[in-house]
Amino acid sequence: MSLLIRNIYKSYSGVPVIRDLSMEVAQGSIFGFLGPNGAGKTTTMRMILDIIRPDQGKITWNDQPVQTIDRQFWGYLPEERGLYPKMTVEDQLLFLARLYGMQKRKMQQEIDYWLDYFQISSYRKKQVKELSKGNQQKVQFLATILHDPTVLIMDEPFSGLDPVNADLLKEAFLEIYRKGKTIIFSTHQMQQVEELCHQVVIINKGQIVLSGDVKQVKHSTGRKVLRLAQEHDREIRWLDDIPGIQVTKRRQDYVEMNLQTHIHPDEILAEALRRGGQVTHFELADPSLHDIFIEKVAGIGMPDALLVNPKVGKGEEGNAVV
Repeated sequence: MSLLIRNIYKSYSGVPVIRDLSMEVAQGSIFGFLGPNGAGKTTTMRMILDIIRPDQGKITWNDQPVQTIDRQFWGYLPEERGLYPKMTVEDQLLFLARLYGMQKRKMQQEIDYWLDYFQISSYRKKQVKELSKGNQQKVQFLATILHDPTVLIMDEPFSGLDPVNADLLKEAFLEIYRKGKTIIFSTHQMQQVEELCHQVVIINKGQIVLSGDVKQVKHSTGRKVLRLAQEHDREIRWLDDIPGIQVTKRRQDYVEMNLQTHIHPDEILAEALRRGGQVTHFELADPSLHDIFIEKVAGIGMPDALLVNPKVGKGEEGNAVV
């Protein structure tokens, strides 16, 4: 089973928003749907949910048109707040659960479990407007999952969460995934995508620019980056004097660089040891998903020859698919 999107178009007032977009999300997977603001992610999510409909193309789940599927099948967390600010947290969740036809005992069990899981049980009698932005986001997430949907579609679910609560949400994702659910989410936090997702699609201006499993996407640039750190020499400025090295980042924990093909990484390690100072980090790795996102969307940071890989994520008819 899978969610299949085939050749969909959508425009508003004659302005194209989605252009010939095709992708497939496997059942029981965690799928990252990425792109800059205005790329068409939210529009696509709403078409999957049949809130709006494409001008052309079709969207199906297990060959069944999405407009024929019961609403209880889906869980949707929009980017904007969808809560009633003057209702208490508990009343809010009970009300929304009733809309999905949940039995009272089951509703209460799920609410008790998830309020405790997200460490907000003490807020159950507070009005939603009294909660912090992060805690409101947790309540909205609970409202999305209480009715036990088969497919979860979430637009920026990590918005407003501090690192502790972001980790709690990631663990909740994994708990839901282990139950066989399908999770589709958008985010601008690439670390979450690398840690959670099996597959990703990056879209820009309504079109797919890159897709595949996370490892495939990271390999798709055809290059590696070298990361080096030395004790007592955080910036490692001597690298700037070696022809064939392009330093791309200087961070507190390492310096990252691109090497021309004639330079072997071991040569850099040998030079670092020769210059003295303990080497505390030495790693040859794929570019980060964050860097690939910027390169594909903004077209910066990557040599021109590597900007386009026409073989990545192409279906039989040339449409980008996952």
